[in-house]
Amino acid sequence: MMRSNHTRTFAMLGAVSLMTLASSCLKDKAVPLYDDKPLAPVVYNWAATADSVQDRTYTSFLAANGKYFKENNADKTTFHYWPNAHVLDVLVDAYVRTNNDVYKQRMLSLLNGIKESNGYKFQNNFYDDMEWLALSALRSYEVTNNSAYLDAVNVLWTDIKTGRNSIEGGGIGWTKDRNYFKNTPANAPAIIFAARLYRVQKNAADLQIARELYQWLKGKLVDPANGILWDGVNYNNDGAITKNKYTYNQGVFIGAGLELYKTTNEVGFLNDAIRTANATIKDLELSPGGLLKDEGQGDGGLFKGILIRYLTLLVQEPAVPKSDKDAIINFLNFNATTMYTQGISRPQLLINSNWKSKPGATVDLTTQISGLMMLEAAATLNKQGLIK
Repeated sequence: MMRSNHTRTFAMLGAVSLMTLASSCLKDKAVPLYDDKPLAPVVYNWAATADSVQDRTYTSFLAANGKYFKENNADKTTFHYWPNAHVLDVLVDAYVRTNNDVYKQRMLSLLNGIKESNGYKFQNNFYDDMEWLALSALRSYEVTNNSAYLDAVNVLWTDIKTGRNSIEGGGIGWTKDRNYFKNTPANAPAIIFAARLYRVQKNAADLQIARELYQWLKGKLVDPANGILWDGVNYNNDGAITKNKYTYNQGVFIGAGLELYKTTNEVGFLNDAIRTANATIKDLELSPGGLLKDEGQGDGGLFKGILIRYLTLLVQEPAVPKSDKDAIINFLNFNATTMYTQGISRPQLLINSNWKSKPGATVDLTTQISGLMMLEAAATLNKQGLIK
């Protein structure tokens, strides 16, 4: 069930116990970043596999009314706003990669379907949900020049900006009814979006908002010791910081720094993004053995796909030093090849939340889309000669 808790929280006690055990067992040994167990030779067909999974996702998850993508490939037909915003993003990925108009048709149909399924409006109680749709709609506009997307973007941005307030010193609240709780999911995507929107519309106020949100987020929810993102602050109206670590929080902060660097050419933003990226790929909780952790289905199923998206953008930035770029590419390649060989059921073409094992018969949309983000990222990096 979506939104079952305040920040899509998932129990970490088992992972912590395993890490503690691993630490004690390996105290005097080098801990490998990647599993070196040899696999049979594999020919990786990234683009063709992405095409096949795109088609299977469309046929297996599209609701009967054709308006939105349902909660899972089986009997749960509920419309959930934020996963559908990410479906639009992966449709954009496919359209950019293939230039196939079928994806352009699906994109516009989904934008209209989200609005209709959401009560004939784009506005939502969750600021982060609206930011995800704003991001995917802005990308859609940039690749199609269809003003319907830009109209949606401006409606969403007008509403998102109402979430800013001075509680905890700034930032955007998580929801309209609990705007005192500030978290990474409601702020980092807004920074990415505002920086990109500034490049499109050249409204100086948007860039200023991006800067202010970034300053607040970095000062409040970035661990100064290592650059890892904490989840939120003030959930119980007591000023306490929720220090849960999730993959997607790292990804959106990486994206925020990258987009502000691309917009301002101020290298400090890029350095922040690189620092968080390096910390993430080495973190034993987030990336045990070099493979992104299993965060379950439900909301958590989407988390690591979001991180993959922004790591992929980071390694395509020419200003990233080669040593950092190589380390991140190796990490992406290991995750992609592991998922390709171990995490996809064939011929069903369903993807597991644990990229080291095949899924069962029922897969959530969130989990499927996360894996599809990995495939689209791999196809992009393969085309550029960055992975095989």
